[in-house]
Amino acid sequence: MTREKDGMVMVYVPAGPFQKGDDNNQAISHTESLDAFWIDQTEVTNAMFQAFVQVTKYKTDAEKIGKGMLVIPDLMKYETIPGVNWMHPQGPISNLLGLNDHPVVNVSWGDATMYCIWAMARLPTDSEWEKAARGTDGRKYPWGNEAPNGKLANYADANLTTVNWADQSTDDGYKFTAPVGSYPQGASPYGALDMAGNVAEVVGDDWDNTAPVNVSYSKTIKEVYRMLRGGSWYSHRSTLQSDVHMLLIHSYADLNTFGFRCTRSP
Repeated sequence: MTREKDGMVMVYVPAGPFQKGDDNNQAISHTESLDAFWIDQTEVTNAMFQAFVQVTKYKTDAEKIGKGMLVIPDLMKYETIPGVNWMHPQGPISNLLGLNDHPVVNVSWGDATMYCIWAMARLPTDSEWEKAARGTDGRKYPWGNEAPNGKLANYADANLTTVNWADQSTDDGYKFTAPVGSYPQGASPYGALDMAGNVAEVVGDDWDNTAPVNVSYSKTIKEVYRMLRGGSWYSHRSTLQSDVHMLLIHSYADLNTFGFRCTRSP
């Protein structure tokens, strides 16, 4: 199905059960049954997000506060930098030249939610995202159980020479994001692309204290954590597994390593 608002191709995920969580850890592995749904074949692109902004005059959270978060690979750290937003994804003097078909980044959970509403869709639930990524056979990655390589996904590799967790044995062709759909061999059982690597993706759920995460955290009553799935161009290949969760501390947080895709009920 092609979505009317933005031309996004959506793939169909039929109703039924699937295995959620790590099947090597019975404490967090269980069977869930979901209704059928449609999910975007790729991550939402810069061109699509630009069309949304042109029609709605929407301003992202990073634009409103005048700064955004940026991964600096050479320093292996994150920094909040004035002028960074979805139009300037690698620093205040960067732009989107040549990046129309790359996933939009430096958008917050709230920005992604508003885009999906405009597109007559919604963010996927955590369970919908995982089923769309791994199918019903409990596979580790969208493509199966084979370890990631440069033909399957965009993750931290030889293009990030100073990142100590980068896989220097492979080259996926890109230092940062890749055009969406660049790794067709990494497709999920339903034909969804880039569900491992490129950019991590926000889902609609709050973190509920039960989903396992691979980062340390300090949660207080006032804090609301969102969840990120799928890993990014900056991720160690282990975080590309379809059962891995990462935390997004605030609904207005943004970063140049995550984006989103939308879903729709039939």
